[in-house]
Amino acid sequence: MKNTISARVADFLRVFPPFNEMHPKDLDALSQEVSILYKTKDSIIFEEDALPHTCFYVVHKGAVVLRKKSEGDIMDLCDEGDIFGLRPLMANENYKLEAKAYEESILYAVPIADFRPYTQKYEGVTNFLIESFASNTRNPYSKSYKGKLLGEFPAPQPQIDKGLLDLQHVNFSRKLITSPENTSVKSIALAMTKKKVGAMLIVENGLPVGIITDKDIRNKIATGIHPITATAKEIMSAPIITYPKEMTIAQAQMAMMKNSISHLCLTEDGTPNTAAVGMLSKHDVMLELGNNPAVLMKAIKRAGKFKDIKTIHRRITGLLKGYLDQNIPLTLTSKVISELNDASIKQVIAIALKELKNPPPVKFAWLALGSQGRSEQLLHTDQDNALIFENVPENELPQTRTYFLKFSKAVNKGLKTIGYEYCPAEMMASNPEWCLSLSEWKDRVSYWITNPGPEEVLLSAIFFDYSISSGDIALVDQLTAHVFKKTEMYPIFFLHLAGGALQNPSPTGFFRSFLVEEDGAHKDFFDVKRRALMPLIDGARVLTLSHQVKSINNTAQRFERLAELEPNNEVLFSACSYATKALLKFRTKQGLLHNDSGRFIALDTLTKEEKIKLKRTFKTIKELQELIKLRFQVTPIIG
Repeated sequence: MKNTISARVADFLRVFPPFNEMHPKDLDALSQEVSILYKTKDSIIFEEDALPHTCFYVVHKGAVVLRKKSEGDIMDLCDEGDIFGLRPLMANENYKLEAKAYEESILYAVPIADFRPYTQKYEGVTNFLIESFASNTRNPYSKSYKGKLLGEFPAPQPQIDKGLLDLQHVNFSRKLITSPENTSVKSIALAMTKKKVGAMLIVENGLPVGIITDKDIRNKIATGIHPITATAKEIMSAPIITYPKEMTIAQAQMAMMKNSISHLCLTEDGTPNTAAVGMLSKHDVMLELGNNPAVLMKAIKRAGKFKDIKTIHRRITGLLKGYLDQNIPLTLTSKVISELNDASIKQVIAIALKELKNPPPVKFAWLALGSQGRSEQLLHTDQDNALIFENVPENELPQTRTYFLKFSKAVNKGLKTIGYEYCPAEMMASNPEWCLSLSEWKDRVSYWITNPGPEEVLLSAIFFDYSISSGDIALVDQLTAHVFKKTEMYPIFFLHLAGGALQNPSPTGFFRSFLVEEDGAHKDFFDVKRRALMPLIDGARVLTLSHQVKSINNTAQRFERLAELEPNNEVLFSACSYATKALLKFRTKQGLLHNDSGRFIALDTLTKEEKIKLKRTFKTIKELQELIKLRFQVTPIIG
């Protein structure tokens, strides 16, 4: 007879990670071993530094507070579906936190001895637990736990860049066209023509034994060597060469060249002893190579019109989606996509210059600002840019500016054509306010630094993430040197910049609920940019500027540099770097899914696991803002 209590436990657990990774039968078996605990408000589940229990816990109803009692700090608040108390499973150590019922709560106690075998059986379970446990150390790649999680299971490591072709898996056709050995070649040729395929897989007893391609028919039938009535067995290429389905582009290329063949048969285990799962042709590989960064880069540089680059940018979006689907590290993904985007902007500038016919009157530099300047603009959002031109005599300034404004208008139009919308606030080089000589830019920056009102802080925050897209680097270097000289002379500027960084609204409210937009077009949506990414971006900027760090604009890289400069805050800054990449990846995936910027998210479309991953980053954001508040002695105004 079915145990109704364990069935209810299983029904609850199966919708939450990591239990959603388990087969229903395994989850049903585990649920029969789960104990149900009732805890009154303020009752202790386990004490800080207590000996490990024989189980870990899942909140069924209510909430549990995790806190560092010795320091009085609340570290986390677990609600429905959250797991806690993983330390006995993961590290076999005494508890580092106290767990106390925040309100009346019902908990499921999952026996570690019964659960451990499933960590070996299900990779998804293992990965989730490692990530959950590591997130409580703030750094998923924490050196302290590296190689120790789950005993024999190593912590996940960032993939090594072995070349993009080695990382990209090929897409192959799963719609196999097959025939038995005794089929006539005529029937096979007719079937290939009807199905519009270049090869037929020959199978016996469900296993691949040979292949017939267009080339086989030309060379063996059309030449008269065999009659059209011959059987497949007589002309097929055999024994068949098979490969595993998890092939990369580089492996597929090498296999085809090594064996002088144009089609690969892919099987479950890579041998002819298991059923075929797909066919890969040379044409398939060429299509994949079309989305290879090197090929796209060449295409960008050959583009002669804006619309040519627009077409290439669709392929860049396809490349980005492929990288995210294959879980290629975001550091590598950002680098590749940013390089392609930068090359596109540079080519737009080159085309605009060519169309103007008259060469620039003096040297200039085109600056990418904001997310593009930080190499974080993976999706096509609006454009932010500026132009610096060489100083000229006062009487030549109007004519020189007129030229560069005309040029900038052409570039901004070109960028819109390829997918970057105009900036609603007109922070673009075609605006006379953002198209200035070097001396004018120095005066503008000096004013922002010495008169740091709210608008000046906002403008400097956008501008100070600049990077050169095209033109004379010497002009940019001179401006950069001026920025650091002025900020060193007026350190009070950092207080105002820090205040601006602390004005970003909190991502969560009471009881860890997401704070959503209360009105407007995005009412009830969560603003992942303003509430999660911007506190990290703004925090990294003010901290690196105060350290006089030059030539690093990317937020994650800024935090990595800060971790080197401040060993006592290494764990926090490493966690900030990870959180930045995690949030950027999340926003990019949402944007690709909904064909928008990914900024505003409907929370009801997220899975429990996605919400958990988002919330993990919020604790890091809070700690960063506390550090900034203390360091710069500024009182935040957080909405």
